[in-house]
Amino acid sequence: MIDPRAVIDPSAEIDSSAEVGPFAVIGAGVVVGAGTRVAAHAMIQGPTTIGRNNRIYQFASIGDAPQDKKYAGEPTRLEIGDDNVFRESCTINRGTTKDEGVTRVGSDNLFMAYSHVAHDCAVGDHCVFANMATLGGHVEVGDWVIFAGFSGVHQFCKIGAHAFIANNTAVTRDVPPYLMVTGRPAEPHSINSEGLKRRGFTADQIRNLRNAFRLLYRSDLKLEDATQRLRELAPEQPELQAFVDFLGTTTRSIVR
Repeated sequence: MIDPRAVIDPSAEIDSSAEVGPFAVIGAGVVVGAGTRVAAHAMIQGPTTIGRNNRIYQFASIGDAPQDKKYAGEPTRLEIGDDNVFRESCTINRGTTKDEGVTRVGSDNLFMAYSHVAHDCAVGDHCVFANMATLGGHVEVGDWVIFAGFSGVHQFCKIGAHAFIANNTAVTRDVPPYLMVTGRPAEPHSINSEGLKRRGFTADQIRNLRNAFRLLYRSDLKLEDATQRLRELAPEQPELQAFVDFLGTTTRSIVR
């Protein structure tokens, strides 16, 4: 399952069911899980751990050193879950010692061509990064987030679950869960209702989230007061709890 023309460091650990194509390069400290396929000319550097059934396409660069001038070769790492797809020429960098020293990617994510995840990011599950979507360093991304083409996120921002970042959008503040944002800089547009329908949210739940959006963005309430109102509604509308939890952790302020 390993092409003899691949270049593999002796210390790399590759499961017997994994596939490695010709001229792929796998460096020291790399672990490749069962069923994972590494295409021709892909490069994986370590320390990097890759789970099961991932697909890494040609010319992808996975686990190389962070693009950070403060990085001085310290031993940092990249951790990748299962069932991810990394398309042509996407780049995923290891962490730095200025954070936890690790970049994390969950499971069942799609990284399209030329997308980029910078050092110290944490990406959840079931996300889509369209062509050229880019994360700066230290960005946190929840589950089921979609980044349209050429969108970008400033370092240290947080993106809540089920958010939709429209094409060419520049995110410079935190994006609460469920939101669709667009513009440069990003502004809240609406609830990501179509995405929520596809994931099984009921009409009542989506209506509640629309009302929460209006409360947060259209009621002229101060953020603290709007958050308190959402907190009061959450026991009877559990889908609002994600709003409450996110607003309690934001550090860069939210898109407004």
